[in-house]
Amino acid sequence: METDVRKNPGLLKLDLYCKGARLAEGFLAESEGGRKILRTRAGLGSGLEVVLPGELWTNIPVVEDFAQTSPYVLTPRDGEIWIDREDLGPVCPVRLSPRPDWYDRKTSTGKPMTRIGSLQGTYLGVYPAKTCEYWLHTPKDQCRFCSVGLNLGADDADEKSVQEVVEVVRAARQESGLTYVDFNTGHYDGDTYLEILEPYIVRVKEATGVLIGVQTPPHHDLLAYNELRRMGVNRVSFCFELFNRERFQEVCPGKHRQYGLDRYLQAIEYCATRVGPTGRGFEPWVVNGEIIAGLEPAQDSIAAIDWIVRVGAVPTVCVFRPLAGTDYRDVPPPEVEDVVPVFRRLYEACMERGLPIGVAPNVHVSLVMLPEEARWLQNDPGRFRAGRLKLKAMRALFARRLQRELRRAQVPGLSAPAA
Repeated sequence: METDVRKNPGLLKLDLYCKGARLAEGFLAESEGGRKILRTRAGLGSGLEVVLPGELWTNIPVVEDFAQTSPYVLTPRDGEIWIDREDLGPVCPVRLSPRPDWYDRKTSTGKPMTRIGSLQGTYLGVYPAKTCEYWLHTPKDQCRFCSVGLNLGADDADEKSVQEVVEVVRAARQESGLTYVDFNTGHYDGDTYLEILEPYIVRVKEATGVLIGVQTPPHHDLLAYNELRRMGVNRVSFCFELFNRERFQEVCPGKHRQYGLDRYLQAIEYCATRVGPTGRGFEPWVVNGEIIAGLEPAQDSIAAIDWIVRVGAVPTVCVFRPLAGTDYRDVPPPEVEDVVPVFRRLYEACMERGLPIGVAPNVHVSLVMLPEEARWLQNDPGRFRAGRLKLKAMRALFARRLQRELRRAQVPGLSAPAA
């Protein structure tokens, strides 16, 4: 593996997650055409959105305490934004993730559109319901790393109507080339989260035709996921965070008490193996199991990855970030050397199983390193060449078929990705 971050943007993306960066004095992203730093809806990050070389979109920690001692500095210089590192000097120029015009507009009800949803990389994240009820318990039993209970009513509106969400998705589709929107909820007593999301899913799909994802706790009635797919959902994701059972109980007390790790795993396996086609035309279906690297031994995270791919799901791996205001705000982030093996295995495991990674057009995720991006961390860059050629063909086919679906919804078409 190339270990010089000046030559390896994948390693740079991972190192920035672990170390964060400082902003040069007077640097303001919005004045340079970038996006305002917002605490993200999923409660996992609140950094500066940039695009690294290799088209790697990322969210760089800049406001947390650990970032203030980072060796990386973002500096405007000669009409560009540069990342410098104390021991290396200039590393590379970066692009600020573009701030779309609709960010400055309001919905028909007068709410700023960014309080309804915001771009995380190139997809739209929407948290349409009230805050996770773990934050409301006495004592609180929310996940110790999570900040979602600090978001709603601050950077994010606590209530969002279906019409407001449709207006924002349409604006993002037409002006930002949006192809995917992700709906996220927390825990609500009575397993009501899928019922809450249903009207949003149905209307957004009818109005725009975009791909739709859902991230909620595992529903007690697994047949509900067959119905989700019939509604037009294309992705379900389950955040069990940790495969180490002791750490799961310690870090996620509410999830442990209410669901338990096994219920998350059962939902992943069911959705990956038993939710079948609906009989309609183009309708991709992806199941994700999400974990956080840096809060358990690397071998446990690798074991989680191997389990997820074995049942036919795709792993999503975040890097632990000690966010301000959370219980784990003073827990240090992992060292990059400790998480490289996790992400290296992420790519290998997906390619060994022939999973369809990176095929959806214009889906760049800033908060995580995607499986296909972890190719930069391989010791044998030529490995899986045949698999990469197959994925390239799949991407072109996927883009053409999605274009037809978007046209049916009377929204602008989507060009196939460049070869």
